[in-house]
Order: sequence, then structure tokens, then C-alpha cells
Amino acid sequence: MEANPFDPPEGSLRKSVGRGAVVTAIAQSVRVATQIISVIVLSRLLSPQDFGVVAMCAPVLAFIALFQDFGLTQATIQKSGIRHEEVNYLFWINVAVSAVLACVLAGAAPLVAAFYGEPRVAGLVAALGLQILAYGLGAQHLALLTRRMQFGRLAIIDVAGAVAGLAVSIAWTFIDRSYWALFAGTLIGAVLPTLCYWASSRWRPGMPRKVVGISELINFGAGITGFNFANFFARNLDNVLIGKYWGEAQLGLYDRAYKLLLFPLSQITNPLSKVMVPALSRLKDEPDRYRSAYLRVMPLILLVALPGVAFATAMSDVLIPFVLGEQWRASASIFLALGFAGLLQPLNNPAGWLFVSQGRSGDFMRWGIITAVTSVLAFALGLPYGALGVAVAYAVSEYLRTPFLWLYVGKSGPLRASHVLRTAAPFVLGAHLALGAVWLVKPMLPQQHVVALASGVILAYAITIVVALTFAAGREALREALKMLPARAPAATPREAQ
Repeated sequence: MEANPFDPPEGSLRKSVGRGAVVTAIAQSVRVATQIISVIVLSRLLSPQDFGVVAMCAPVLAFIALFQDFGLTQATIQKSGIRHEEVNYLFWINVAVSAVLACVLAGAAPLVAAFYGEPRVAGLVAALGLQILAYGLGAQHLALLTRRMQFGRLAIIDVAGAVAGLAVSIAWTFIDRSYWALFAGTLIGAVLPTLCYWASSRWRPGMPRKVVGISELINFGAGITGFNFANFFARNLDNVLIGKYWGEAQLGLYDRAYKLLLFPLSQITNPLSKVMVPALSRLKDEPDRYRSAYLRVMPLILLVALPGVAFATAMSDVLIPFVLGEQWRASASIFLALGFAGLLQPLNNPAGWLFVSQGRSGDFMRWGIITAVTSVLAFALGLPYGALGVAVAYAVSEYLRTPFLWLYVGKSGPLRASHVLRTAAPFVLGAHLALGAVWLVKPMLPQQHVVALASGVILAYAITIVVALTFAAGREALREALKMLPARAPAATPREAQ
């Protein structure tokens, strides 16, 4: 008999999550590589002004997108025994809201163009409504695939969407070398996955009908949406302010630095939430196992990400012109400043897994408000000094927030700030020392850029690992990494669920 499409597959949590983490990691490696290739190739085909026009539209799209999902995909994933009627009701909410938001975008397009004083923005903002519709049509199908832990299919779809989007953007430049090439790629990156979600989930909606008790699901999603709403300002107001007061050229430089560094970092942790949130939710009533599961995964993220950030930050003046071209050299100093924020974000971003899996959506929303207020204050302080000033102020705010974040996370639940400090400190300290060491030896590296960059990467990872080995927690984490990396890395997390 065919399995119920709303139930996760039978079998152990360890097996499902282990396989899911493997395929998610592989898919994200491809996605990050695709993103980096996109930055490199399209930066050579298009001008900073083209990227600036798109960056002006991005905050508007991101703000509108906050409301189309309303946290309802997470509600579908988390609820026990969800029924067809409930999923169907949530589907039609997603579709209706997406249609309204697409119309809002079209109506707001002239206002956005007037705000920036850039008429090219109007047509692009209106066209972005097509992406909103595509995402709304696929939201519940994506949730069902995630609920069933069909991570292999999701990985294939993610990779296909990313690669197809890049290919279309590049191909479009041969037709029209303008910002519309970037739009065409992102549209394909939205439409193709939605078609694949429908084909893979095998669920089809019926006519919309009111469902008794649906308010529980909507309330759950409201907390997630509250965080996303507040977090929007922390992630996007910098673009708005730079574009408004410094123009598209400065914004283009800032956007390229951000996309080359901080965006790929978010692509490491965000997709893992598809695996980790359901797994941690199963363990929330077993504090020792919950804590052990999280603290086994976190060092692996830090070990993979932080030395690379340290290297790229220290060698930004070599890396940026080599990768993007000489016309982007002015972006190197912005990249350097953002790199310091990047040394903390792989540690801080997964905190969302803890809030959601523990059912603390209210706390999650309140922390989002704190992040938004402090980030906006930082942007305002840095804005008189241009894009570089904004980048420096943002990095400082990340350092000031970090201890308070983990104290707030640890005020309830199985994980305390002391647990995170003990586990993360060897890798965070090691990455900072690696950054300093690479910076100092940079003048002594070979003149050939490829050799110099390769030497910097090796040195950054070597120093981080050596420093981590001087701590008992670092040695323990590295021993686990050696055992887990070949094939069992993801499986170690759900071992506690058995």
C-alpha cells in the first residue's frame, strides 16, 4: 500500500537524517559553488550599475516575501498527524497571499523608482511579482517533501534550480547585456523548483474549505514571521540606505562584497535547518541527547567555514581583483570589513534551529527585534562614511550581539551559553588568529596570485586546526570530525534519537 503522503518515511530517525545531511551538504556545496561562479562570471559580463539596479529592488522583494509564507511551511513540517484538509487550506492561503503581494509589487513599482531616483527600477520591481507567485504555488509541496524527509529529491531540485538559473542569466547576456539577465535567472530559479515540487510530492490541492482548528498552525507560523519581519531590516536596510544616499555604484560594490562572502555562509547553515530542526524537535524532551546532537554538528560547521572566511578576509585585496576583475578592486575594503562579521555568523545563524525546535517562536521574534534595532543603529552610524562605514559598523554590531544571543538562547532549554562557549571557542579563536597570521605573511607569499591564494587557504586551515588542538574541547570535536566526515558525519547527530 502506498504510504500516506503526509507521513515521514518509516525507519530510524538516524538513517533518514543521516542521509538527508549528506545529500544536503552535497547540494549546498554545488549551490555555493554555483553562487560563486555566478558572482565571478556575471561580474565580468555586467556592470556595477546593473548589479546596483537589482540590489535596489532586492530589499523590496525580500520585504514582500516575508508575508507570503507566514511560517506555514514550518507549521506543515512540525505538526503531528497533519491532514489533507489542513494542508489544502494552508496552500490556498499561500496562493491568495502571493497573488495579492504580486499586485502590491506592481502598484508600488513607481514609488520605489521615485524613492531611488532611478526609473529602471520600476519595471524590474513589477516583474518580480512573478517570482512571488511561483514561490507561493510551491510552498506547501516543498513542506510536504521536507516533512517526509525526501532530502535526496530536494537536493536534486535545489541544484537543478541553481544551475538552470545561472545558465539562463549567462545566456541572456548574449541577448541583452543588462540587469534583465539577472532577473531571468532568478525567475527560472523560482519556477523550475516549483514545477519539480509538484511533480515529486504527488499531492494535489482541492477546492478551498474552512478547517476547524487551523488557528493553531497559523499562530505557530506567526512567531516565525515576526522574526523574519524584524530580521528583514537587519539584512536589507543597509542596501536601501547605501542606494539612497550613495547611489548605485557604491551599492553595487557593497552588494558584490556581501554576496561573495556573507551570502554563501548563510547557504551553509540555512539548508541544514531542513534536517536539523525536525531532528532536534524529536529530541526536545531529552535534554542530554538534544544538547549532544547540537554540539556535535556545530564544530563541523565552524571547522568547514571559519578558516575559509579568515583566509578570504585577510587576502581580500588580492582575492577580489583576481576573482571579479580590476573594476571591483574598490570592493576589497568592504569585503575585509564584512569578513569580520563572517567570522561569527556560522556560529550565530544556527541559533534559529534551537528557537524553532524548542517551540520558542516568541523568543525568536523578540531576538529578531533586538537584532533589527542594533543593526539599524549600526547602519545609521556607518552611513556618513559610505558603504565601507556601513560594513565596519555592521561587523562591530555582530561582535557586540553575540554574547547576548547565547545568553538569551540559554535562558531556557537544554543548551546553555557555557556549552556553546566551550565547544565553539577553539575554532572561533583559531580563525581569528589565522586571519592575523595570513595578513602578516601575505607580503612574503609568491607573486603569482593562484599560488598566493592557495598558500593562504592552507595556512588558514592549518592554524585554525592547530589552535583547536590546544583545547580539550577542540581535540574532542576534531576526533569526532575524523570519525564522522567520510560517511557518518550526519548520522552522529541522530544517534542520540535512537
